[in-house]
Amino acid sequence: MSDCCTPDGSCSTSNGEATTAVADAQKTVYRVSGMSCGHCKSTLTAALGELEVVQSVEVDVDAGQVTVTTGGAPDDALIAEIVDDAGYELTGRA
Repeated sequence: MSDCCTPDGSCSTSNGEATTAVADAQKTVYRVSGMSCGHCKSTLTAALGELEVVQSVEVDVDAGQVTVTTGGAPDDALIAEIVDDAGYELTGRA
């Protein structure tokens, strides 16, 4: 288990960055397989959060879903590539 994970599997880290709501923000929920713990949540949050268009990322490990808020329409292919590069599989929109 990573340093950031608590015994219950949640992540205790925070990047400290605030997100700002934008009028054209769009939330998209993706199905992602291969997630099992808080470290998975932390990894995907950080990887997807590095994309300039991404405003926020919410990972629900138990449901196998990742909600990505973007400024405008999301680039599904790019998000799938980032998820795959992080070691998980984006299986489609939820």
